[in-house]
Amino acid sequence: MTAAQFLPLVLALVLGLAVVLYVVLDGFDLGIGMLFPFFPDEEDRDQIMNSVAPFWDGNETWLVLGGVTLWAAFPKAFAVVMPAMYMPVLVLLLALIFRGVAFEFRWVAKPGHRTWDLAFTVGSILAGFAQGLVLGGILQEIPVRDGQFAGRPFDWATPFSLMCGCAVVAGYGLLGATWLMLRTSGRVEAHARRLGPVLLLVLLAFIGIVSVWTPLQFPRIAARWFALPNILFLAQVPVATAVFAYLCWRGMRRGTLLPFVSAVAIFLLAFLGLVGSNVPYIVPPSMTVWQAAAHPTSQMFFLVGASLLLPMILAYTVLVFWLFRGKLAAGEGYH
Repeated sequence: MTAAQFLPLVLALVLGLAVVLYVVLDGFDLGIGMLFPFFPDEEDRDQIMNSVAPFWDGNETWLVLGGVTLWAAFPKAFAVVMPAMYMPVLVLLLALIFRGVAFEFRWVAKPGHRTWDLAFTVGSILAGFAQGLVLGGILQEIPVRDGQFAGRPFDWATPFSLMCGCAVVAGYGLLGATWLMLRTSGRVEAHARRLGPVLLLVLLAFIGIVSVWTPLQFPRIAARWFALPNILFLAQVPVATAVFAYLCWRGMRRGTLLPFVSAVAIFLLAFLGLVGSNVPYIVPPSMTVWQAAAHPTSQMFFLVGASLLLPMILAYTVLVFWLFRGKLAAGEGYH
């Protein structure tokens, strides 16, 4: 296998790792913001925000890494995806900015902090919804002609992509609820346990809709999933999803780690299903990872940098989660 064949595969794995870690790590972070309206008491909101205070800004490092990997390693895909998804990406970035500012300003604005609470909630919801729009817009096939985006600015605005946006919001809400079960105690934890089962059912409903909608709308996905021998392997994804959904549901009664781990596993299985439906396309169904790849010299240069940075970012992430482990009681925090 030549470098031109091997390097795109390696960097596609780097891109996939960055996307997965961002979705999981920033997912619960965004999820707690979406759940803010269900916790109207100021003391509860303080406890919720303190539960992610050491982590939230570091979690977004993975979004930066994913964007840079797409731009540097797969510039042709970047040149197609960005103009196709310009509006959702712009909304995503603005929402993350508003949310980050609200996180910091809320503490210094007290007692007039309600505006920042609203900004934190709206920013979290819009960020998650915009990510779902991008996901749906890519899955529904971006028009490409001569290696360039050949569609219109609002091609992403379809019922399918809007449904994906709602699904991501529900999923992040579930991650946020299970995170609160893991990290908080008292009234916040008890209320999160009441919200969790509802969010789990909503997410499973969206997963079911996507699982039916995609093969019906996209014949290439139906052919991938239901042809032999693929179906023998891919059929394990919904089975495993059902198992982890049951474990998540059961853990919400009294467990702390099990609900969060199970919710993360459901996300990973959903990502695995999406990859299995579209591999080796990075812009389905027009551009494979090899067609979108940069010159091997550029890819090698980026891979050297990534091989140095990835262990550092992973080590930092593990260290922070280890240092700030354990539950937070009401009144405790890092501010």
